[in-house]
Amino acid sequence: MHLKGPRIPRRYSHLAFGVIQSGLTCAIAAAIGSTPFLAQGSFLTHWLRAFGVGWLIMLPVVVAAGPVIHRIVEKLTAERDAGQ
Repeated sequence: MHLKGPRIPRRYSHLAFGVIQSGLTCAIAAAIGSTPFLAQGSFLTHWLRAFGVGWLIMLPVVVAAGPVIHRIVEKLTAERDAGQ
């Protein structure tokens, strides 16, 4: 995919990843949590509120925890041997 126009400098890629990842996760979780409101016809209102609150809370957590999680995963995993 080739994007035109201004782009985020690569040094901020971890922040862009956190924004996208937390937004997607919160959107899905909010949709699941809002399904009881489908019958009432107020799903969208509840989903938007839950998504907004969830994203505001999770965004700083994901951005801060991402590098720590990455280091933990690197310690838990190993490179494949050249012979395999």
